[in-house]
Amino acid sequence: MAEAPFGGRAEWLAGQLRQAVADGRLPVGSRLPATRVLAAELRVSRGVVTEAYRRLSEEGQVEGRGRGGTVVVAGPGAAGASGSGVGGRAVGPGQLACAEPPYAPSPSASTPSSPFGSPPGDDVFDLIRTAAARIDLSPGVPDLAAFPRAAWLRAERGVFGELAAGGFGYGDPRGTEELRRAVARWLGRYRGIRVEAGDVLIVAGTAQALALIGRVLREDGIEEIAVEDPGSLGVRQHLRNQGLRTPPVAVDGEGVLVSELRDHRAVLLTPAHQFPTGVVLGGARRRELMRWAGDGGLVVEDDYDAEHRYDRAPVPALRSMLPEGVCYAGSVSKLLAPALRMGWVVAPARYREALVAAKRYADLGNAVLPQLVLARLMESGELERHLRLVRRRHRRRRDAMIGAIRAHLPGAVVHGAAAGLHLLITFGGDDSAGTDASAGTDDSGRTGDSGGTGDFRDADLAAAALARGVKVHPLSWHRQRPGGPPGLLLGYAASSVSAIEEGVAVLGEAVVRCSVGAGVRGPNTRTAHR
Repeated sequence: MAEAPFGGRAEWLAGQLRQAVADGRLPVGSRLPATRVLAAELRVSRGVVTEAYRRLSEEGQVEGRGRGGTVVVAGPGAAGASGSGVGGRAVGPGQLACAEPPYAPSPSASTPSSPFGSPPGDDVFDLIRTAAARIDLSPGVPDLAAFPRAAWLRAERGVFGELAAGGFGYGDPRGTEELRRAVARWLGRYRGIRVEAGDVLIVAGTAQALALIGRVLREDGIEEIAVEDPGSLGVRQHLRNQGLRTPPVAVDGEGVLVSELRDHRAVLLTPAHQFPTGVVLGGARRRELMRWAGDGGLVVEDDYDAEHRYDRAPVPALRSMLPEGVCYAGSVSKLLAPALRMGWVVAPARYREALVAAKRYADLGNAVLPQLVLARLMESGELERHLRLVRRRHRRRRDAMIGAIRAHLPGAVVHGAAAGLHLLITFGGDDSAGTDASAGTDDSGRTGDSGGTGDFRDADLAAAALARGVKVHPLSWHRQRPGGPPGLLLGYAASSVSAIEEGVAVLGEAVVRCSVGAGVRGPNTRTAHR
């Protein structure tokens, strides 16, 4: 490595290391030189090397592992030339204006396997996950590079060292006693929910929780469960797979409109950080909802990312207010990693045994060893330390994204900035991301004049961004009823500051090319800290 120049040495060194990772000289898994050794070799202070390593760590490319040194844990995103980074993109008529150079589609763009070229099907999230992109701003993904590998390995070694032979047999379908006890304590500490280990059912993430709940509700004669609109497309897909109808209930700046629940027996909500708008269910709405539940209604509470908050106090879970009216679901997908497939359900007493039976016949229970490791992380304080670490990272990345939106999308309205792992931005000059504004999409995914204003549709904008190697989700995916401005969901937790800034700059170019209109080019970005 050449001798380091004077001035900006830390950034120079970080750049050299990034390039070495990009071109394969430092592959994933390789260990960087000790800071003292590299400083001596480059004739710089050790602080310069430490600062360069810190920058790469914040970007998620390297990770300090104590005695194991500093290790490369992630390479750059899949590279692709402008306009050809996405294979198999079908382009609809409304996309052609957006897809002109430098957004030209690849030669294979006539194939039907596009995330945006048709109404979203059952495989839409598989398609977008596997689509090639330089920068992935998909929502709902935590900082995977920050996974506490060293702590996990220590806990795993401890579990193996203490586990008796009988521990390798079939376990309790409810989950191990150790993890259920640890989850009960975690929920009491972070969500204000007072439960015992016997009240907790361990499941394979929120997806399985929804499948089990849907099955049990069907057996109880409940054929539908109302959902927020806008609300998660993925949640609707899982519930419908269980044969449940999912009628929409509108969301505004105070959360779900409880008045629309009069004719429904059950509703699924994200009250602490509504997906996708980021709205917190207001106090008056909470009291109204509790009265509705007290009259026999059931709330399924999806507490998907409540631990990630930055600018506001924690909001208590609905389950803490009315235990017998709320079926609570949470997971570690946003705390640690979706790949762990680990979550929990705390159900009202009337559904508890039925859910345990459904879990038993689904898979006989989650794998025991990961449960014991997670329990040890929870009880030792390692998970809490990890949460403090990623909160700081997420806050910096969120702030960088808001700054980039102000610079490159000066008329966009930012929603949900106070908590979570994503921002929602809407266009068209309306502060509302609900269903009472201009045009939107219905649940079939039709794109006529939906999800946009005039000729602009958010799916077209997402397609144009993907053609330039930036991955985002259109808001219209998550609407059922017509109405609402076009928008995008932008995840910031899993990307470096530099990737976020570059990705938002590409979105700014795509917005101009898609001719969003004067509403996008207003003087200031507005931020709704909800």
